[in-house]
Formats: sequence, structure tokens, C-alpha cells
Amino acid sequence: MNIEQTFKDFSNNLTVLNEESIESRFGTITKRLNKDFYNIDSNTENGIYIGSYGRNTAISGISDLDLLFVLPDDFYSKYNNRAGNKQSQLLQDVKNSLSKTYSQSKVRGDGQVVVIEFKNDYIEVCPAFLENDGSFTYPDSNDGGKWKKTDPKPEAEEIINYNDDCNGNLINMCRFMRAWKNKTGVKIGGLLIDSLVYNFFLYNSEYREYTFENYHILIRDFFKYLKDLDDDRSYWYAPGSNQHVYKNNSNFKSKAKKAFKNVEEAIEKNENNSVYEIWRRVFGKAFPYPQAIKESSYSYTASEEYIEDRYPMNISYKLRIDCQVTQAGFRTELLRAVKFLRKNKELVFFITDTDVPAPYVVLWKVKNEGEVARRKNCLRGQIIDSNRGTDKRKENSNFEGAHFVECYIIKNGFCVARDRIDVPISIY
Repeated sequence: MNIEQTFKDFSNNLTVLNEESIESRFGTITKRLNKDFYNIDSNTENGIYIGSYGRNTAISGISDLDLLFVLPDDFYSKYNNRAGNKQSQLLQDVKNSLSKTYSQSKVRGDGQVVVIEFKNDYIEVCPAFLENDGSFTYPDSNDGGKWKKTDPKPEAEEIINYNDDCNGNLINMCRFMRAWKNKTGVKIGGLLIDSLVYNFFLYNSEYREYTFENYHILIRDFFKYLKDLDDDRSYWYAPGSNQHVYKNNSNFKSKAKKAFKNVEEAIEKNENNSVYEIWRRVFGKAFPYPQAIKESSYSYTASEEYIEDRYPMNISYKLRIDCQVTQAGFRTELLRAVKFLRKNKELVFFITDTDVPAPYVVLWKVKNEGEVARRKNCLRGQIIDSNRGTDKRKENSNFEGAHFVECYIIKNGFCVARDRIDVPISIY
């Protein structure tokens, strides 16, 4: 594998492509709110990009865009002097304003923001008041209502400026980690990703001058950094603002440990054509895979389906699956506790842990790999439903080879959680 060119292509594949659409929606939203709250005709004033797009760390296929709209100062007193949940009332007024423009879309309040839902993505609009120090006060309608502060401008400025000091590596790594999050189902917020990557370069200056030809080492060492972080640490400081960014029961350490092993294997097998499949275990479809090499692989089938092609990705919850292994006359075992499977076992894949609130839909993907699967024309790889009336999937270990099963949770039209388990079936 040509490391330099491959990682250049990977970086290009992650570039946001729908900037024109984003700019158009930004202008439409800002114009509506300016008309209703300022009585002016402007599609730019008082609107600010925040979140990953504002920090320039978003990737292609971004499903959630965060906008902040600065309200007139006197509106703070207007709402704060009201009885009841004044924050909820403010969000309701912003919702009513946006509903005039987006009458065919679902517009709803969601605690701290107003959400406009589209077919393949959504926009979160945060109404806020500008403070003298440049920070913002915004409404939180949860638990009776309160005001909170945020400071996104210095965060974006610090990320973008420090990226120049890091030879462009900071933003590239932030984007790579979003691809990893979406592929492997890492429950981690975007600001935490950016904060962890920032700290990595801040305290490991030797990586700042790395170029694409060293990216395999850079990525390996970053995953090592993640997996070795203190288990007891609950928050980090955001770049620029020094706000606390909480881990919030994230599973990033366990996922990073697995990614580290995969990257080590990829580095070891760099001259082997299978290296592309290993990298794709970590980063998914966005990682380049030459078509000729892909079609020569024992795991390739043109009929394979990818969840990214069916649903927009918004990984925001955790998911853990396992498999019950049974055979007549033998004790039942769990797959994660078994190193190898024998043939002719009954397999029942099921969810062991998730924090996705019901209701939701569970989908599966069963992929057989290797020479035997190809010879039997049984590579599979389609997205399939759970067994009727359950969130489980029953299968059988019919022939040897390296196989895997992925599970996806779909909620409100988005893939919000995913996990994978390997199914190594031995002839012995």
C-alpha cells in the first residue's frame, strides 16, 4: 500500500461536499430569525456556525449542523422576568418563528436547542445572548429551566490556528476520528474528539511535523494515547475556552484498544493486499480500497450492503452485542469468551448493553469471508432484519473461515449506535 497517497485520498474522501446546501440553509434560518427578532432583512447577521462545522473538523455526510443565533440584549430581560419555565418559552418562540419557513419539516424544541429535521440530516439552532467577555448565555429548559454559558468562538479559533502549527495534522486527525466513531460505534461527542486530539499534539510535539507518509504511525500512536488514558478521568478542557468537556460514559477507551490492535496488524501487513480491509475495520468505507485489489479479495461480493448507504450516521449512543453458542450435548457459551468456534453450532446474536431509548429498530449484517465462503457462493453481507418479534438474529456456523456480524440501531431515521463481533469458525 502506498501510505502517503492512500492517506491523502482518505483525507480528501472526508471533506464536506455539501457546503453550498449548508450555506443556503444557514442563510434561510438566519434570515427568518432576523426578521422576527430584529425586524431586519439579513441572511448573515447574528448567525454563527458552531460545533464541528464551525471548528472545521466535520466530515462528509455530516448529519447534524449546529448554529447559534444571537438574540437582542433586551430579550433576555423580557424572558427572564416571566413566570414559569422562561427558557422553554424562549425556545417555543424560536420554534414558532422557524416553523413559518419550514412548515413541511418537523421543528421541535429539544432542551437547549430548536431542531429542524430533514430527510437525511437535521439542524440544531441554539438561541443565545452575547456577553461582554465574548461568551454566550443560552436557555436550558430541562428540570424547570435555567441559563447556561458556552464559549464556542475561542474553541474554533484555537483549533484552526493550532492546526497551522501542526502541519494540518490536527484537523486531519479530528476528521479521521469521526470516521472511526461512525464505523465502530464510538459514543463520543465531537468536542471531546477535538479536545483529545488537540491535547495529543500539545503534549507530544514530535508528531506536529508528520506528513502523510507517516500517518500510519501517527494513527497507531494516537490510539495508544487514547487507550492508555486514565480510567478515572471524567472530563477534559476544551481548547481555547477551557470549558469542561465530559466523557459521559463514553466507550472510547475500549474501542481505541481494539483499533490500536487493528492498526498494528495493518502496519505489519502493509505489503499484503488484505491491509485495506484491516484499515476499513477501523475507518469504514471512506478509507480508500483500489477496486482491482478489492475484487481479488476472498471477502469481496458486489452484493454487500453498507449501513452508511441506507441511513445517515449519528452515532450518539453505545451498543454492545454478544452471541449465545449452543449445540446439543454441550454447554451454552458466549462467543466473546470463546477463542474459536467449531462448525455446526447454533448462534443467537443479541444486545447485551445499549442506552438508546426505545422505540428503535435493530438491523444486522452477517458477512462470511475466506476461500470456503467464496467457493460456496455464500459471502453474504446484506443488511437484514432481526428475527420476527425480537431484537435478536439466529444463525449457524456452517463452514470454517473468518466471519463477522454487525448490529445497528436505527432511531428517527438515523443510525445512532452500532457494534461488531468477529465469528472465527475453525475446522478443528
